[in-house]
Amino acid sequence: MDTRLLKNLNFKMILIVFFIFLISILAIASASHANKPDGTMRYVVMQSTWFLIGLLCMAIVLMIDYNTIASLAPYVYIANVLLLIIVYAIGKTTMGAQRWIPIGPFSLQPSEFAKLAVIVSLSKHLEKTKGVKNIKDLILVFLHVGVPLILILKQPDLGTSLVLLAIMFGLVFISGINLKLFFGIIGAGILSMPVLWEFLHDYQKKRILVFLNPNLDPLGAGYHVIQSKIAIGSGRILGKGLFQGTQNQLDFIPEQHTDFIFAVIGEEMGFIGSLLLLILFILLIYNVLQIALKSKDTLGTFIATGVASMWTFQMLVNIGMTLGLMPVTGIPLPFVSYGGSSLLMNMMALGLVLNVGMRRQKILF
Repeated sequence: MDTRLLKNLNFKMILIVFFIFLISILAIASASHANKPDGTMRYVVMQSTWFLIGLLCMAIVLMIDYNTIASLAPYVYIANVLLLIIVYAIGKTTMGAQRWIPIGPFSLQPSEFAKLAVIVSLSKHLEKTKGVKNIKDLILVFLHVGVPLILILKQPDLGTSLVLLAIMFGLVFISGINLKLFFGIIGAGILSMPVLWEFLHDYQKKRILVFLNPNLDPLGAGYHVIQSKIAIGSGRILGKGLFQGTQNQLDFIPEQHTDFIFAVIGEEMGFIGSLLLLILFILLIYNVLQIALKSKDTLGTFIATGVASMWTFQMLVNIGMTLGLMPVTGIPLPFVSYGGSSLLMNMMALGLVLNVGMRRQKILF
């Protein structure tokens, strides 16, 4: 990599992600009761390790021109589809979902990397087709995203499937699609909801019904949201203090180190801590969109837009879920929720966006 490219590197984004990760580590330490004799530092150590590995992966992604990476898109796409198929053969089942491939003491979640594979491969596809101009182009886009989406839905993993749809809609919108056609698709999607309802698992249907009325099953499907809202509300302005949140420390918040980690932040860091995290996310996504606008080519614009769509959707749904404003879907909060596959994928996505920004100008010799 030419060292002259480093002058275009957006160090602000790396700093923003570092601060988001710092909040994450504090919340994970509290959620896993790391300060207690019966607690564990395992989650903190593992997440920190994945972050360091993620920095290395980010650096590797930075060293390779994103056009070169995108030229390998078909192989990346096929490899990810094969991994999603392998999940059904040797995948580990946890809490009724078969999503992880065991690799020694660790587990790989291919559905997380499917997000990045779709961003890169669909961006390359749209660059070749010069956007979505008609129904035929749109059908090809649906088929492209549909293969990994169906495989992920069958795991079952509704949350990640919705993220892929968010990425797809973000890229289709920015590709210059006719707005009548775009909103026509959204309208068709809304009208098809009664049909799609029949394909949902019983627990997924229950989550949606409980979203509309959490008290429908307060000790079952509605328990997560009720306890999360109590935790966030009790944090008030300044929070109860790190390791001092009763809902968190007494384990009333389910999955408090993963899907519901924002409830821990709301309870122990209060409105101020939650607002700080939101501001950091807004600044991060703003910088990604700036890179998308200043990219030297449409491929770079598509890649950055895909990452912005992914992070925005995941942030809104995860935080909305903990506040009772969205159904519980198991979507992690980027850079914050515990999970090696999620953190590695997001660090690679960060590297890809920085890659686009760093190469926004051609170097003259």
